[in-house]
Amino acid sequence: MQGKLVTIFGGSGFLGRYVAEELLARGARIRVACRNPSTAIFIKPLGNLGDVQLVAADIRKPAPVNRALAGADAVVNLVGSFADMDAVQNIGAGIIAQAAADLGIGTFVHISAIGADPSSPAEYGRSKAGGEAAVHAALPTAIIVRPSIIFGREDQFINRFAGLIRMLPVVPVIGASTRFQPVFVGDVAKAIAAALSGKPGEILELGGPQILSMIELNRWIAKAIGRNPVFLEIPDFAAEALARSTGWLPGAPITMDQFRMLGSDNIVTGVDGLATYGIVPTPIDIVAHDWLSLYRKHGRFGASTSDEKHPDAKA
Repeated sequence: MQGKLVTIFGGSGFLGRYVAEELLARGARIRVACRNPSTAIFIKPLGNLGDVQLVAADIRKPAPVNRALAGADAVVNLVGSFADMDAVQNIGAGIIAQAAADLGIGTFVHISAIGADPSSPAEYGRSKAGGEAAVHAALPTAIIVRPSIIFGREDQFINRFAGLIRMLPVVPVIGASTRFQPVFVGDVAKAIAAALSGKPGEILELGGPQILSMIELNRWIAKAIGRNPVFLEIPDFAAEALARSTGWLPGAPITMDQFRMLGSDNIVTGVDGLATYGIVPTPIDIVAHDWLSLYRKHGRFGASTSDEKHPDAKA
């Protein structure tokens, strides 16, 4: 990728900053395309002068997408949303791929998700599957990457649960038996960068070295931050009732679509992308303690209740 220009759609997000840093480290130039370029200013210092461009682009509109792709050698689409899902994750993905095809850009990496399935009960899974189909219809050479839940310092997954565990003496757990394979954001970024030189048209799944149920993950977080709450497993019928009655409210604990997503495990069952590119997956234990100290009673000076690894993790 030395000297190549890569347009990153959605580069201002959680995963975007890591992808940008990885590509810059490999000698690429990047163009970060997002709806509000001011949200991506923090990426500028990651590169040398002229290595980082910021442009405005709404992926639901072909004209700005074409402008963002002008002169690019490769494309990475990271855009995802829990709102307006079909327009963003399906139609928008197709618009980007078609624009890349029209401009003769054959190197394209599209980030989807484990659980992408046209018959999924969740709109999220269906829209992700629609986006994959739209991308491959326009650009068969595109590589699709499906990560499990991505964790890292700025994530909205582990941090969300850590915040609840810090505040509540009794923590409700929805989807307690649903299994996840959390994958470190830095490993995902490495896989995306490697995929730009990967086998055209392949579909890869990304997962970390441990498979944890929702309740196991919550218990591990509690130990890591030195808390000892009571975990209350919420039956499916009660969780569904909660989602139906309050899921439409801003900041609702769970939406109906999220409840449906929790009905299926989120683990690698296809081609292992990290293994494909020789990337050793990073365990949560190795990196999460660096930022989970924020949730301990005395910050970095507070000890966790246990230094052991995931209590019930299954390799």
